[in-house]
This record gives sequence, C-alpha cells and structure tokens, in this order.
Amino acid sequence: MNDGGIDTKIETLLQLLLIASATSISVKWIKMPYSVALVIAGLVIGLSGVMKPVYMTPDLVMVLFLPALLFEASWDLDFQALKRDWRAISALATVGVFVCMVSVAAVLHFLGGISLTIGMLFGAIVSATDPVSVVALFRRIGMPKRLTMLLEGESLFNDGTAVVLFKIVLLIVLSSSAVSIPATLFSFAYVILGGILAGGVVGWLASLLTRIVDDHLIETMLTMVAAYGSFLVADRFGVSQIISIVTAGIIIGNYGATAMSENTRRTVDAFWEYAAFIANSLLFLLIGLQLNPQVLWGHASLIALAVLGVIVARVLVVYGICGIGSTKRLPISMEWRHLLFWGGVRGALCMALALSLPLHLNGRDEIINMTYGVVLFTLIIQGLSMEPLVKLLGMDKEEPKKQAEPS
Repeated sequence: MNDGGIDTKIETLLQLLLIASATSISVKWIKMPYSVALVIAGLVIGLSGVMKPVYMTPDLVMVLFLPALLFEASWDLDFQALKRDWRAISALATVGVFVCMVSVAAVLHFLGGISLTIGMLFGAIVSATDPVSVVALFRRIGMPKRLTMLLEGESLFNDGTAVVLFKIVLLIVLSSSAVSIPATLFSFAYVILGGILAGGVVGWLASLLTRIVDDHLIETMLTMVAAYGSFLVADRFGVSQIISIVTAGIIIGNYGATAMSENTRRTVDAFWEYAAFIANSLLFLLIGLQLNPQVLWGHASLIALAVLGVIVARVLVVYGICGIGSTKRLPISMEWRHLLFWGGVRGALCMALALSLPLHLNGRDEIINMTYGVVLFTLIIQGLSMEPLVKLLGMDKEEPKKQAEPS
C-alpha cells in the first residue's frame, strides 16, 4: 500500500455503493426506474466533479459484472416456458441481430455517408439489448410472464450473438486480405455451438455436484464457480462466453436446482439476486459517469442519425421477425410487439464493445460517441416512457386470467 492505490480503489467502491444505496432509497418516493435514476445520478456526479473520475473498461464489464448478471437471469429462467417460445426468441436473437446490424449500417451509410464497414461495426455493437429496467417494471406492475420471458430471453441470447458478430465484423474491418465467407460462417457456428457445449458441460457437472452435496453454502459456492467457470472454459477454447454462461445457468436452474433443498434454493436465489443488484447498480452508475453531455452534444447530428438507425432496425426486427413465433396457440399480439419494440433498451455491453475497439481504428471516436448517445437515449427516453406506454395500451389493466401461461 505504498502509493495508497488499493485504499483509493476501496474508497471509490464504497462511494459508489453509498450512491447506489441513496438512489435506491430515493426511488421509493419518486416514480422513476432504478436503473434510470442511477444513470442520472452518475451524470450529475460526473458533471459536478465531487468524486474522482471512474472509468468503465471492457474487462470490468465482461469479466466481473457480466457473468453475475447473465447467470442470475438464466438461473431463474423457466426452461419449459423458454421451450414454448423458442421460435420467437431464437429468431430475435439470431436473425434479429443480423437484421439490426444491416439496417443500422444502411441508415448510417445512405443518410449520413458513413462507410458500410463502420456502419456494420456500429450496428453489431448496438444489436445487444439490455432491458433490465423494462423487465423490472414488467415484474413490478404484474405484466404477463410470457411477455417478460420474450424480452429477457431475447436479451440473454442476442448478447452472445451480437458479441460474436461484432468480433467477426471487426476482424473483417481490420483484415487487409479478402475474407472467406464459408470460413466466417464456420467460425460463427463454432463459437455459438462451442459456447453451448462448454456451458452445458460445466452446468451438468455443477448440477451433479449439487446432487451429491447437501449444504446450502457449498451449493451456493458451486453455482458461483459454474457462473465464472463457464466463462473461463469458453474463453480458453475461444467460444462464446456469454452463451456458455447462459447455458450453464439454465441447466443448473432447471436440473441442478431440483435436487436442492428448499433452504438451499432460497439461499442461492438470495445470493444471486443480491449479486445482480450490486452489479447492475455499479454498472448503471458507471454508465452515467462515462457520459459527457458536452461531447455528446458536439456529435448531436451523428447521434440523432444513430438513434434513428436503431429505431428503424428495431421496427424491422420486432414487427417483422416476431411473426415467426406468433401462432394461434401462442400469439404475440400487436400490443405486445409495441412493448417489445420500445423495450429494446441498450446498456453496458454496448459501451464495453465500443470501448474495446482498437485505438488505431478509423472512426473509433465516432462509434463510441454514437454508442454512448444511443445508450443514453434508450435508457432515459425509453426507460422513462415505458410505464406511460403500458398504461396507454391498457396493458396494466389486464385480468390475471389473461396472464395465465398456456399449459
């Protein structure tokens, strides 16, 4: 501790936790989503200069926060409900990501004169949705569980697809030689399927251990090892870490958890709920601290074009692709599509991908500013207007029987 570096980091962490605590208490009296309030708090603190600058790095998001958030969401995911809507969710998380990338690139290229390669790169970055505030709102006001599943399921899986697509497009942008389409498609399939396999193996092994051990603390620790272990295994073999974590979480939550006692299940639920709460709190605060309104205002026209591109892409994805999963037995109504469209909020993963771009990449600053602008717009504008939209559509008045899940 010669230079006081560790003490400073601990002090900064405590400051962020205190701010998050104060914000969480404040939102009890004001009608504002917790995540939106945190972003605004971060903005205000960053502008006031009351604390030392805190920077969000790609490694911080991808290694520390993301495994906790993804595992918590997938651990609690009902596999049977996921199976019922696998067509819609898989279409949104695969074809939807590609459509979003191409649509955003087209808008930026034809209306803004931005090169197609840079447009595709930015499109891949903003394809990853992060509807934490929307899902929290849906659960608070008692929206249909199936609607929440569609939004959350899309987000869980399209994060992995978007990251893989981002890496492939970045490789194409940086490559000076021609890129083989068959090799690119093989690489895409390898990364996605490899992530499923890696997460499946880790999740299965962890589930077996939970059936052998009967101790709530050890079993909780096993789920933590599985969450971060699936990330490390996937990273070791060069496959999708996100898909690996989600797969491991789904397997443990739906197979391993069946052997857990009621006390253990409550302990694991509480642990991951708290871990996700801390991760989300710090992430949304960090998002606010990264944003500089003056810099963003200087790129207002570019950001407005980027927001337009994202909205156009979301329209095509939701109103077009949702039809794939809408059947007579499991319809996706137009009201639901409106909410899915406006619920496509972007968050920390987009910012982490933008920050991970090589420093020498032409257009890096423009991509980062556009990404920050899109994240700010979706979190503040869409986040704050979601509840009024729900009420406008009359969805808050649905009878409980209408929210029942199909058997």
